[in-house]
Amino acid sequence: MATAERARHPMRLLVQLGCAALVAVLALFEAPPALAQWGDTYEQPNDYAVPRRRYRDSYYRDDGAYARPNRRYQPQTQEAPRQFYWPWEDRPQQAQPQPQQGYRPSRPRPPAVADAPRAQKRRAARPAPAAAPPKPALAKTEPSTQIAVFGDSLADHLSKGLDDVFEDNADVAVIDRAKGDSGLVRRDVVDWPKAAEEYLAANPKVSYALVMVGANDRQPIREGDQSFDPLTDRWREIYRDRVDALVKVFTDRKLPLIWVGAPPMRSEALTTDLAAINDIVRERVTRAGGTYVDIWPGFVDERNRYTAAGPDLEGQNAKLRTSDGVHFTHAGARKLAHFADVELKRMMGTAGPATPDQPVATQAPTPGPGLDGTVPRLDETAAIDRQITAMLPSLPEPPGIPALPVKPLAGPVVPLGRPETSPGGSLLTGRPRDGDTSGTVERVLQRGAPATPQPGRADDFRWPPG
Repeated sequence: MATAERARHPMRLLVQLGCAALVAVLALFEAPPALAQWGDTYEQPNDYAVPRRRYRDSYYRDDGAYARPNRRYQPQTQEAPRQFYWPWEDRPQQAQPQPQQGYRPSRPRPPAVADAPRAQKRRAARPAPAAAPPKPALAKTEPSTQIAVFGDSLADHLSKGLDDVFEDNADVAVIDRAKGDSGLVRRDVVDWPKAAEEYLAANPKVSYALVMVGANDRQPIREGDQSFDPLTDRWREIYRDRVDALVKVFTDRKLPLIWVGAPPMRSEALTTDLAAINDIVRERVTRAGGTYVDIWPGFVDERNRYTAAGPDLEGQNAKLRTSDGVHFTHAGARKLAHFADVELKRMMGTAGPATPDQPVATQAPTPGPGLDGTVPRLDETAAIDRQITAMLPSLPEPPGIPALPVKPLAGPVVPLGRPETSPGGSLLTGRPRDGDTSGTVERVLQRGAPATPQPGRADDFRWPPG
């Protein structure tokens, strides 16, 4: 019955078959479930299988499977660079090519000789400057002048500076008799009057003596069982006596003495005390007839304060003091010796070397030629210079300066409280008054009228002027 029914209605069969085909086609394009909308599926045997991701851009092939394009060889289209950008937009930066690993850029080669405008000649290597050979030390086996230096560690710097001064003079020898940590206060270290006397007795050929001591004397001084603080009244008296005792050693032998004062130190308290000690030494040495050399101005700044650097003998700024603020550098020792050298040169030019047999005295002028025409022999350079000076013609005396009138310090004294001695109250030395013939004084000072303008004066407003 059903077959007959179907046979009767063939169109219905065709419609049912078409609907079934349409449903099958629509089922193929039906959306996958939510968990597999991106192509993720799970395998049935393993409940914990990792989902496999299907490419979003996969396409459906004719055989019913998905396929993905080959991305490795697919050419990528690049967008053409824009020619215009707004001011608020950032321009893309062109990527610099990265150098390959192990690649080193080559240096530009210099142009060939034929291409270069001028051939670059290689400069010959300059030889290193040869070091200046040290000056040969002069042998001072029999120096005629010996300079002995006594004192503390600063006196040691003084002797080294004097060695540089007289290094080219074979007739002058500097003898260093300095002793560090010594002074006039501590006799247990060095008793300088006794030590100087013993040395001069053993070396009678010493010509000049230099003393520089006092840097270590800022400490209590002992006398017997008592001790006195520095720069107290009793301390000053004892220190004066010890300075006199040391000076007496040289004056008894008629030996020229140069006492060099202490310099300023970095410590302000020590500097203040050394200035007071220098005043004591200056007064005692000068009274005994010695020479005191003040080196203080050479080692201070414009404010009279300690400075570690300053101008050397050549005028160049150099370091003069060491880091301890007490001792001297080589340049400072040379500058220190310059102060004493000035006095030494002055003594050497006016007096011969002093010995116990021949005291220091100013030499008399060298006598002229005798009756037989012979000239006395001159063995000293100073005597030769005086002989040459005597032979030169004397210069004419400069014309006298006209005498100027001497003005009195004050004029005549006139008491202001006594009665008038002259009519009208005029001063005794004043000139007589001129009469007021034009009446200007009466008109201006008494009646208050303006003065008559004079031609050319500032109050003359007449026009035209004149």
